[in-house]
Amino acid sequence: MASAAAATNGLKVALLRPALQRAPRIQPILLVASSAAAPLSTTASLAAAPSGPKSRQDIVKSPKKTFNKKRLGVESVRKPAPGERKAFRKRITLSSNSALAVEGLQVLGSGVLADARSAGTVVELPDQVVDQLRALGAFRPGQSWGLFRKPHVLVRKETVDMVARMDKAVSDKTAARIVLTGSRASGKSTALVQAMSHALKNDWVVINIPEAQDLVIAHTDYVPVPDTVPMQFTQPTYTLNLLQNILKANKAVLEKVKIEQKSSLTAGLSEGSSLADLIVNIREPDAAWPGFLALWSELMLPGRPPVFMAMDGLTFANKDTQYRDPAFNKVHAHDLTLIGHFFAALSGTTPMPNGGAVIAADSASNTPARHPSEALVLGQLEAGQAGREVPVPDPYLRGYDDRVYDALKNCHVMRLEGVSHDEARALMEYWGASGLVRGVLSTELVAQKWALGGHGNIGEMERVVLQNLKM
Repeated sequence: MASAAAATNGLKVALLRPALQRAPRIQPILLVASSAAAPLSTTASLAAAPSGPKSRQDIVKSPKKTFNKKRLGVESVRKPAPGERKAFRKRITLSSNSALAVEGLQVLGSGVLADARSAGTVVELPDQVVDQLRALGAFRPGQSWGLFRKPHVLVRKETVDMVARMDKAVSDKTAARIVLTGSRASGKSTALVQAMSHALKNDWVVINIPEAQDLVIAHTDYVPVPDTVPMQFTQPTYTLNLLQNILKANKAVLEKVKIEQKSSLTAGLSEGSSLADLIVNIREPDAAWPGFLALWSELMLPGRPPVFMAMDGLTFANKDTQYRDPAFNKVHAHDLTLIGHFFAALSGTTPMPNGGAVIAADSASNTPARHPSEALVLGQLEAGQAGREVPVPDPYLRGYDDRVYDALKNCHVMRLEGVSHDEARALMEYWGASGLVRGVLSTELVAQKWALGGHGNIGEMERVVLQNLKM
């Protein structure tokens, strides 16, 4: 019986083979599914089932290579060089050929800013003064110099007061110690530009620290000074660059002053060499700080020109820096020799026998958390100058610093806020003459822009009137 069944199954397979060959490809799938209940067979013909793709969609294709192919119309982007993006962000443009040239402006002279009749007018900065200010780093990237044909400044009543204090200090052979404070974009950095311009036009020696933040964020090298308690630190590379900027801006004045004190820094200099030769002789960063002290010592001798020192970003110079001492404690900003020297002149510890001025600006646009001692002493000085009640320290507040308080307690505080209606009109008339304001400058329009600009805040007025031009 078993042999008969096997013969019957073999006959069925033989009869179905031609039909399987003629059927479409999908038919074997149906037969296999239908023969799932059929008895198991070991016949060689069933074992030789065709292997391979069942349709064209099942064919595995090699992936297309889309890389390393030249694309038409597509160019590779050049990566910016080291420091290129920072240079683009910090760029300063001082002129625009698209702006109209304004005729009839008064040119800044030696006594223009000190004249009360100049208040409420716009004056033009001479080209020579602009070059000197650029060398000193007096211009800031966020200012609107690049919208006009030439740099200009608005003479405010606070400007006249500041410059008058500077001239009086020179006549009295003392130093004018001033701290500029105020709200954001109120013109404090521009006031520093005006003070430096007046000093340059009157043949002063101008020393400027453009941004105190650059000295405290640990982006430049520092070296401890031996046998100092607390330990002091110099910044050789920054000081060397500062000396080069002093030489570029004050070369005409320094060439007239002869060296009188001999030291190792004057080795190789001939008799009758000037202070400009002294700075040129300093070529290594290690000699930068001794060279700065030698320059300052020469300028303090009798008969030398007045000295003007300026620093922007006051709050950064009153806090702990990112530098570390050998015990890995944070270094206070006053322990950096350059900042410490500035505050010694600002507090009156270092005398200036030939007269001069030391002015610091308290930035509100780029500033860390307010220092409690700085806020306290400036509030006390401002209240005393105005005849108001003097504030007292908060007994429950921590963080007071006696070093900061002592460094600022002998200063005169000058607050800069909004300009008056007359000053705003003079400024907008200059904008209109430069082609930046379209329409008639009526009294109503000036009052509207003055109100929208935060009651005369210069930065806010520029935002309202000139924002569409800052592209």
